[in-house]
Amino acid sequence: MKIVILGDIHGNIGALKATYSVAIALRAEKIYHLGDLGGYAPFANEVVDFLIEHGIEGVQGNYDETVANDYEHCGCKYEDPFQAEMAAQGFAWTKKHTSQKSKDYMKKLPREIRLAVDGKKVIIFHASPKKNNLYWYEDRADKFFIEMAEKVDADLFIYGHTHRPYRKDLAGRIFINAGSVGKPKDGDTRACVALVEITGGGVKTEFIRVPYDIEKTASAIIQSGMPPYFAERLREGK
Repeated sequence: MKIVILGDIHGNIGALKATYSVAIALRAEKIYHLGDLGGYAPFANEVVDFLIEHGIEGVQGNYDETVANDYEHCGCKYEDPFQAEMAAQGFAWTKKHTSQKSKDYMKKLPREIRLAVDGKKVIIFHASPKKNNLYWYEDRADKFFIEMAEKVDADLFIYGHTHRPYRKDLAGRIFINAGSVGKPKDGDTRACVALVEITGGGVKTEFIRVPYDIEKTASAIIQSGMPPYFAERLREGK
């Protein structure tokens, strides 16, 4: 089974459309999104409409949960007080401009999706099996990976949230972070999608970087009234 994973779109409709075109060209049998549909770019409603129109299933991210329920905080991690202030402004903007239709969609998203493919148990979620805003970086200790794996019965774990792609094979399990479509943080400005091919012989993974019109999105961020900071970070891949 060939699966394409779209992680952390964050309101970037241009990146979403570009990555979807790649998924179709790859003849993916299924496409899943990992949540966090709004924030940082101004097209949360367009992203939701696109996912609905194209029948793309997915899971609820921390940003979806907090926007849909009008929480005061997005549950995000900050590097410094300035970033925290920018994130707060972006979150307030997103809550104000996200339609009720989009919020209803976000609210109904499941926390996880489970699949059985060629004898392998697959679980798809946003950040971690039990906590939706835990940052699961590649350099976490092996002990942490094993502890997370023990929380659910699965062979293959697919998730996002950190915006940094990786694959790690450990203790007979496979851990795949799909990176981010709409706001990469690994220094590569191109959108990222994960191609996961599951067969009886094993699991193949490829992280595909997709170019799109970054300046168009950056200009839209500034024109929308969101902090220009988000446009700068998008241009830097941070």
